[in-house]
Amino acid sequence: MAVLPVRPVPFFADKNSAFWRLQALGWGGAMLLRAMSSLANEQPLSFLVIVLVATFTGFSISLILSVIFRALIGRKPLVTWGATALVLAVAVSLYAFVDSWMISLYRPSSDPGFASLFLGVFYLDLTLLGAWSALYYAINFFLQVEEQNDRLLSLENQATSAQLAMLRYQLNPHFLFNTLNSISTLVLLKQTEPANAMLSRLSSFLRYTLVNPPTGRVTVAQEIDTLKLYLDIERMRFEERLRTRFEIDDAVRDAVLPSLLLQPLVENAIKYAVSPQESGAEISVAAQRKGDRLRITVADTGPGLPYGMDPDSVIGVSHQGAPAGRPGTDTRHSTGVGLANISERLAQAYGDDQRFEIRSRPHEGFAVIIELPFETAEGIDPPKPQHASPRAVMSQPETMS
Repeated sequence: MAVLPVRPVPFFADKNSAFWRLQALGWGGAMLLRAMSSLANEQPLSFLVIVLVATFTGFSISLILSVIFRALIGRKPLVTWGATALVLAVAVSLYAFVDSWMISLYRPSSDPGFASLFLGVFYLDLTLLGAWSALYYAINFFLQVEEQNDRLLSLENQATSAQLAMLRYQLNPHFLFNTLNSISTLVLLKQTEPANAMLSRLSSFLRYTLVNPPTGRVTVAQEIDTLKLYLDIERMRFEERLRTRFEIDDAVRDAVLPSLLLQPLVENAIKYAVSPQESGAEISVAAQRKGDRLRITVADTGPGLPYGMDPDSVIGVSHQGAPAGRPGTDTRHSTGVGLANISERLAQAYGDDQRFEIRSRPHEGFAVIIELPFETAEGIDPPKPQHASPRAVMSQPETMS
């Protein structure tokens, strides 16, 4: 598709420039019509001087009216319209007087007297200045409405951004508390090397979350790198009980999604699948393209939901939209704010054009499926998380395809 070499600029982007353009166009058109009317009525060419003077007079009076109307437009309606009617009457009278005087000078021996000539041109001048005044107020009221709409839209965008930021930052305290508690335990046990490694990973993870905008989007590859950094921290707590598997198609690595979208899902899996089981659990993350959709699945091999429980009741969401409720109080599905916030973030970012689905059967694990529009963006380059020194990393099995 062809791209315009010059980006179009709204006509009223520069109000001052737009005013002078409309002035020139309007009064130029009025002069042209009066000149054609004079020639059609077989007036001599010298009468065009009268037309030119009359147009210049109307142009000058309209400039004075614009200053007065600008001061009146913000007042109470009664003051605005009352003062406008009075000022317009004076302006039209002045305009008609100048026109009549010029015509009487041009035709000193004409039969109609000055009063008759004044009344004759009064209606023409009233039409011109009345139309000009109506257009002035109409355009300015339109611009005020547009500015109010822009301000409301800006406020809505700010509110949405603040809500998204709040939702994302609400996910971190539980993880931060557990990590700091683990570091404290390692320090008390004088295990300085693991404590230093965990602290290094934590600082890298927090640096990423602080630098990357809460409402920004990152590529799947960057999100997975951040997720691995988070899992490195948790793996130092759970060791071999935490097993991970990644299946990320190459075709989706450049697709974009909201930043830190998957971390709370993995945190939820660790809390309810890895932590309560002596043998731990495996957490798998898969991402693939389905037509024009990006599908991401986060699953675990934990106990799943109890018998008879509807997966939608975990957070009260439909399969295609925004949340309709809050988590229950059951041990398994009392997931705090994690799942509900993810659903709300998706609804804020994509509206109905997203899918948030929970699948679970007793003793067969728990899975969350997310589907988003498949989008790629150039120039997205948020800070990439830096992993700790290899010598401080505790090796754990991990596969990735």
